[in-house]
Amino acid sequence: MARPGVTTDEIDAIVHAAYIARGGYPSTLNYHGFPKSLCTSVNEVILHGIPDSRPLEAGDVVNLDVTIYLDGMHGDCSATFLVGQADEASRRLVRVTEECLALGIAAVRPGRPLSDVGRAIERHAAAHGYGVVRAFCGHGIGEDFHMEPQVLHYYEPRARTVLEEGMVFTIEPMLTAGRPEHDLWPDGWTAVTRDGGRAAQCEHTILVTGSGAEILTALPVDRARQPAHAMERAGA
Repeated sequence: MARPGVTTDEIDAIVHAAYIARGGYPSTLNYHGFPKSLCTSVNEVILHGIPDSRPLEAGDVVNLDVTIYLDGMHGDCSATFLVGQADEASRRLVRVTEECLALGIAAVRPGRPLSDVGRAIERHAAAHGYGVVRAFCGHGIGEDFHMEPQVLHYYEPRARTVLEEGMVFTIEPMLTAGRPEHDLWPDGWTAVTRDGGRAAQCEHTILVTGSGAEILTALPVDRARQPAHAMERAGA
């Protein structure tokens, strides 16, 4: 659906119907007043963009943040898509963001500090000249939509939480082509880059296992390749 001429409202309607068809409910709908069933963040919008009647245009980038409450648990994932023929700068931004997510997942090991995740993400982003948004983070998830721990996407030595088998949380790095500072629109949700540069985000819900991480929100074709897939993307 992420193609020129399609509105983010139309995407919202399609995704809402998909939640219901699976016996679930959109986690975001009416969550602290959020009015829609997913977040659609276009170009300079970092996250929490509200679907509306604006048609997508060729060259846009759009993050679709899909969350469902199903069988008593919440699941949360997102990806940034290129609309039509995007320029190389946008392609590179999205590609490196995907790589940062893979590296963050590959850093998950029981017994290691949670700060390893942010270190891996920040190092890769900085090597490619991108900013890492610090104002928003990943989070624990399960019976509640947002829980502890907070998962920072930059290195913070005070993030000493030790990863334990059975933990479930999201990793969702947000990279910016320019500065990582943000402003909030009057709607109270939409966070945009202060300098107007483009942003990209990718996210998975992961489970800490005895040997690393399982991606709970992977597509079936990707799930069959775990954990080798995450390690391959990390360059291990």
